[in-house]
Amino acid sequence: MTRWKITVEYDGADFCGWQRQENAPSVQGAIEKAIHDFCGETVTLHAAGRTDAGVHAAGQVAHFDITRPSTQKEVRDAINAHLRPCKIAVLAAEPVADDFHARFSATRRIYCYQILMARSAPPVLQSGRVWHVWKGLDIAAMNAAAAALVGTHDFSSFRAAECQAKSPIKTLDRLEVVEAAHFGHGRMVEVWAEARSFLHHQVRNMVGTLKLAGEGKWGVNDVQEALAARDRTRAGPMAPASGLCLVRVGY
Repeated sequence: MTRWKITVEYDGADFCGWQRQENAPSVQGAIEKAIHDFCGETVTLHAAGRTDAGVHAAGQVAHFDITRPSTQKEVRDAINAHLRPCKIAVLAAEPVADDFHARFSATRRIYCYQILMARSAPPVLQSGRVWHVWKGLDIAAMNAAAAALVGTHDFSSFRAAECQAKSPIKTLDRLEVVEAAHFGHGRMVEVWAEARSFLHHQVRNMVGTLKLAGEGKWGVNDVQEALAARDRTRAGPMAPASGLCLVRVGY
């Protein structure tokens, strides 16, 4: 038996999310089927993070166990061949120790959220991959608000009601807003979030709050008060799933 670690890229628009469901297409289900079609073995795929419906990944990590002897190239290429035409690709495959776990061995998760500021027209090429806002955002104000969230806090105000984490206390190592290079109309803003782990919907809820700061509707004190309240209704709205991407998982 060999444990394989795979790094995966996918467009989440066509899926109900990472987690397998009986009546809806999922990323996990599609890859598990591709593995079965490749080697005839039924596997359970374990991921570093269970992304929501519509959320994308450039560097999701997962692992599975199979008995068939294979090379790294064979595993990668065979799974990709059976994934067509799904918008999922295995970027790399490598054998790992039996105690490796894609979720529990991870020490760092990095997300990027993209916001397109464009007054003239809605996005076409970036459709489904950005949050389109019609008004410009004050990046400096957003960064000032973001700084209030960095560190170890009780993030209950940014936690989904259905979150299954045992504790709302997380350490946010980075929350930074930058203007990104962009082709086409409008200006692209990226919100980078980095931590060992996140609560369910934490990144999207933080982005929704930062947008209020960027619009001048909230100041740093408002963000601090929302954080201290430990009440989801006191923070900003949840940003759409389409702008979020899991960029990298560190081990």
